Amino acid sequence: MKDSIAVSKENYLKAILEADAEGRQVFPATLAHWLEVSAPAVTMALKRLKRDGYVEVGADGIVRLTEKGRETAYHTALRHHLIERMLSEIFGMEWYEIHEEAERLEHAVSPAFEAKLRERLGEGGACPHGNAVLPENPAERKCRGEVPLSEALPGQHYVVTSLQERDPQLLLFLHRNGIGPSKQLCVLSQNYDQTVSIQLHGGDSILGRPAAEAVWLRPGTDK
Repeated sequence: MKDSIAVSKENYLKAILEADAEGRQVFPATLAHWLEVSAPAVTMALKRLKRDGYVEVGADGIVRLTEKGRETAYHTALRHHLIERMLSEIFGMEWYEIHEEAERLEHAVSPAFEAKLRERLGEGGACPHGNAVLPENPAERKCRGEVPLSEALPGQHYVVTSLQERDPQLLLFLHRNGIGPSKQLCVLSQNYDQTVSIQLHGGDSILGRPAAEAVWLRPGTDK
């Protein structure tokens, strides 16, 4: 069994890798917010990770992975991805429940069981939230015709392609508001207070900007 320090190391590295894949710059404060830990805890963790050759912290304060750190982080992200697919495709667990469960299980999977998951599910494919192993750069998504709900055009119909899955509470919030992978919606208005008014099959809803930024869409048809 891995100790808490090892688990923490993997969580930090995966968070940095995911941010890098999204085109974000990572600062210690970013990690404190995402991982819900204190600033002193982040400082201590980064000191250990730098000492062990997993990260570099530049003079600009930006945290970057070394080649060793990137390899370890990707392996953790792949395990997480496989576990999410297993929970959904094999056990039928709901999409809004599996991220937090996978966060716990990803640290306990043996190499033998991971190999079985790769054999059964393959390394490609999307998780139940519509994501690949790593998040995609927003610029690449937009080139493909996708758009975040926070930037979607009023009067247009869309289909949800993927959800940012970092926050389990946000996933539950979206589910309760009728938003999920492959769901259809119509954007009614982008409001002055940065909220978005949308129309769903079950009725109208209003989302704040943090939630709207976590939902990616592609143009759909009016049904």
